[in-house]
Amino acid sequence: MKIVLIPCPIAENTSTEVLSPQILAALKQTTHFLVENVRTARRFISELKLGIQIEDLIFEILDKDSQPKTVTDFYKKYAAVAYIGVISEAGCPGVADPGALAVSIAQQQGIEVVPLVGPSSILLGLMGSGFSGQSFAFIGYLPIDKAARIRKIEQLDRDVAKWGQTQIFIETPYRNNALLEDLIAQCAPDSLICIACDITAPSGFVQTKKASDWAKSQPDLHKKPCIFLLGK
Repeated sequence: MKIVLIPCPIAENTSTEVLSPQILAALKQTTHFLVENVRTARRFISELKLGIQIEDLIFEILDKDSQPKTVTDFYKKYAAVAYIGVISEAGCPGVADPGALAVSIAQQQGIEVVPLVGPSSILLGLMGSGFSGQSFAFIGYLPIDKAARIRKIEQLDRDVAKWGQTQIFIETPYRNNALLEDLIAQCAPDSLICIACDITAPSGFVQTKKASDWAKSQPDLHKKPCIFLLGK
């Protein structure tokens, strides 16, 4: 048995542009899946029109609330299966994603893991930022509490200035505008902020500007998937 990590698009209607033939081939030979959302996974596979009979596929939910026993039992039950696919809601399984649990257990049990190349908003944002790709950290979500978030932003801004390490983080889409306002307010005027928004979509952009320049013209990021980066 092999665990195959299957990336999926991070923007709607972009499958033909961002998915490699390797991913399509893997889907054709896989019938058992651990997925973050069954409905999303079924729709993703159906829209590719690979001739796969969706009703023949077996899905098990693997989300942020899943317990290790769920994955362990799934592996045990289908030990004779050649491939088990892991699909997240968007992007690459295991990267800022609950799919990491499936990989961790597979590694512990000596099961071969096959990661496939696909779209990752984190890496695409880093690539397009102009910041250091030699030293970077993905922070995940910043604190929700206003005071704690401000302290974290100030710390990240100091770390970039001192060490030059790129800092990458995300926010719930409906709080994007508030986060950008906090970044502008708390970072030094010359600090560089990159916003990678709607990556791979026709409306997408990756732009790096000084905090003072973002203050002059703030984009509307409300409910749009974004990656934020601080760097040099």
